This record gives sequence, structure tokens and C-alpha cells, in this order.
Amino acid sequence: MWSVVFFVAGAVAPLTVVAGVISTGWAVTGVVALPVAFLVVAVLLAVFCVGYTAMGVRVRNAGAFSAYIAAGLGRPAGVGASLVALASYTCLQVGAFGAIGPTAAGLVEDWTGATVPWWVLALSMWAVVAVLGALRVDVNGRVLGMAVLAEIALVVLLDVTDLLHPHAGSVSWEALSPGALTGPGAGTALAIAVTGFVGFECAAVFSEETREHARTVPVATYLALGSMAVLYAGSAWAMTVTLGTRDLQATAAQYGPDLPFVVASAPLGSAVLDLGRLLFLTSLIAAALSYHNTVARYLFALGRERVLPGILGRTTARDGAPRVASLTQSASSLAVIVAVAVSGVNPLVKLFFWGGTTGGFGVLLLVTVTAFSIVKFFRASPEYRVSRWAGTTAPLIAGVGLAVVVWLIVDNYAQLLGVPGDSAARWVLPAAYPVLALVGAGWAGVLYRLRPATYAVIGQGRTPATATTAAATAGRAW
Repeated sequence: MWSVVFFVAGAVAPLTVVAGVISTGWAVTGVVALPVAFLVVAVLLAVFCVGYTAMGVRVRNAGAFSAYIAAGLGRPAGVGASLVALASYTCLQVGAFGAIGPTAAGLVEDWTGATVPWWVLALSMWAVVAVLGALRVDVNGRVLGMAVLAEIALVVLLDVTDLLHPHAGSVSWEALSPGALTGPGAGTALAIAVTGFVGFECAAVFSEETREHARTVPVATYLALGSMAVLYAGSAWAMTVTLGTRDLQATAAQYGPDLPFVVASAPLGSAVLDLGRLLFLTSLIAAALSYHNTVARYLFALGRERVLPGILGRTTARDGAPRVASLTQSASSLAVIVAVAVSGVNPLVKLFFWGGTTGGFGVLLLVTVTAFSIVKFFRASPEYRVSRWAGTTAPLIAGVGLAVVVWLIVDNYAQLLGVPGDSAARWVLPAAYPVLALVGAGWAGVLYRLRPATYAVIGQGRTPATATTAAATAGRAW
């Protein structure tokens, strides 16, 4: 279970959120009550997880979102969701290297005086992720565990230090007031808070590799979600205690991801700034590894069902790891890193920031659609007995709430990207997902006509060779 917990925590990347998302949220919106935004989003996601984990016990598939959507809304929707998932998690995984390279280059220059191109260090870390990603889940989990525990320990140290050194000598509770989450920027603050939790859903991807998935996946999901909610809201509040709220937006804009380390460097010494930057780097690497494994398992699930080339569904005889899918993901991320390096664009903006924002939005779309597919699945499958709360009420509440957040993100996408309102990126990036979903649904239609045995087992985690009887029901499922 702990390997899966660390995978989820690694994907969420706690220090990256504390250093990057929180400072960005304040700089962009100026909304003091960002801790409240994190708590609101955490409650909404916890409600979603009631149905999500209930369905995960009954639909055990490395394809997770795509399998759940296929089971609830039909196979065409499931194939469309699988392409959206591949694009979303690839944006997150490859986007991490856009920050890994410049962050590592900055550390090397500070410590040695040598100037190294960002892409050299990004490719070095890419090789590390490629090797680790090809190993079985528990090996990856131990590596991620060490990185995540170091991140959390530093964040707790920073939070305690902040609370012991309050601004003007008194602790302020303003940032925890729900009334402060109002006015201009509140919607954007909620949208930014959502991106901090992207990755909480990854436990279900490893359901086929865990011995007691009915216990492991729900416990890992709730444990990661709860701990991250406390960590994010607590860290944001602690920083407002020591900084005060008057000049919070200007200070966040000035220091960016260095904000929590700069704030704590006065009482703890300048060494905490170097340590923070180093662990910020390892946090990014851990996130890249977690998302790499997520993409590899989606590719594996689609290859096993022959929706994509069957070679992607092969595993190693010794440990069952999806080696071919993992290497395929490594090759695609290598191509993107090289393309960005050759183009000469700013990797922090165009690869990390844009990629992370777009990838997070894609995951949110999947979560939202999955919420409604859970309702449809349990209503159409009376043999699976769950409470009305788990099978209907909770998913509906979560689905409606998440749909509102989706609208807020689309409405504020230009602000999230930091581009003018008439920029093409403001519409092209979010619009790519509906296009991918339609392409996937169209491919499902082709499979239905030409390869009914393959179509019949989409989302079921079985190979077409075992689906001869299922093919007869393909027409009804379509």
C-alpha cells in the first residue's frame, strides 16, 4: 500500500505545490484565502472519491479513468477518455522536465559557477526516469518514498518556523476565513487550487499490481488526499502568518517558487534556500516518475485490449512490469524535450507552466466525466450493491461541483496561462481535449465495424483472445 501512496504523493508533488502553486496563486489572483480554496477543493474531491473508490473495487483496470468511463458511458466514450488521459498525463510528465532542467542548471551555477544548458540536465534526469520507470511498481515506490518524505519533512519545518515568527507579533487567521474567498479572482483561486491535487487519482492505475486492491486503492487515495489537503492549506496559512496579508501578492510575484524558502531563511539561515531548491528539484523528478508510470499503464491497458498496437500490452516475464509501454513513453518525452530545446523557447513557460496547466485541466475533465459515469454504471448494474450515497448522491454532487470548476478554468484560461485574452493558446489548448475525445470515439466506431472482438473487451482488462463470447454483445454495448 505504501508504494502506491508514495506514487500518488509523488504525482501530487507536495513541495512543488507549496513552492510553485501557492506562490503562483497569490501572484495571479491576490486572493488571501488560498488555504480555504484548497480545503473546498479537497472536500469536493473527497466526495468524488466515495463513488470513485466504490467503482474501483468493481472495475479493476490499469486504464482507470478510461475503463470507468467505458463501463459507465459506453466504449466509445472510454476510448475517447483514454486519449485525453494519455495527452493529459503526458503534458504533466514532459512538462516537469521544463522545470527540472532550469532548476538543476541554476543549482549547478550557484554551487560551481559552471553554466550548463538546461536541456543537458533535463536529458540526464530523463534517463534516470526512463530507467526507474521500466522497473516494477514497488521499486519505484521506494525511490519515491524517500523523495516524498524528505519534501514533507522540509515543508513541516518551514510551516512550524513561519508560525513561530508571526508578522507584527500576532497570529493572523484572515487567510482561513471563508468570507475572504470572494470577489474578483476567487474563481481563478479555486482553479489553481485544483491543479495542486492533480495526481490524487493515480492509485487506481496500480490496482492490477496490488495484492489487496479493494483495500489498498481506497486507503491510498484518501490518505494521500487528506494529507495533501492539510499540508497545502496549512502551508499557505503559515506563510500568511509570517508575511502578513497586506503585500502578499507583490511578495509572491517577486520571489515566485523561492517564496517559502526565502521567508524561512531569516530564522533558519540561508542554507534552507539551497536545501529548498534541491528538494524542489527532487520533487519535480518524483512527479515526472509518477506521471511516467501512469502514462505507461494507460498505454499498457490499451495495448492489452488491442485498441493500440498489442506490443504495448506486453509485460516482463520476471516481474510483470509493462516494459514496452514504459519505453514508449520515454521515447515520446525525449522527442518533446529535444524539440523544445531546438526551438529555443522558454522551457519554464512553454513546457512546464503551459504543459502543467493544460495537463491538469485534462485530468479535471476526466474526473468530472467519471463522476457522472459512476452514476450511470451503478444504475445499470444492480448486481453491484452500493449505498445510494456512494452510487448516486456523492458522484452527482461532485460532478456538478467539478463542472463549475471546469467552467471557471475555461473562463479564466488566459489568466492562468499568463497570455492576453485574444491569444490563440487561450482556446487551442483546452479545445484539444474535445477533439481527442471525438477522435477516440471515432476509432471505437472503426473497431466496432472491423474488429468486434477487440471492441467487445474495451475497458474490461482482457485480451481479444478471451473475448469470443463477448463479441456477440458488442452491438448492444455500442
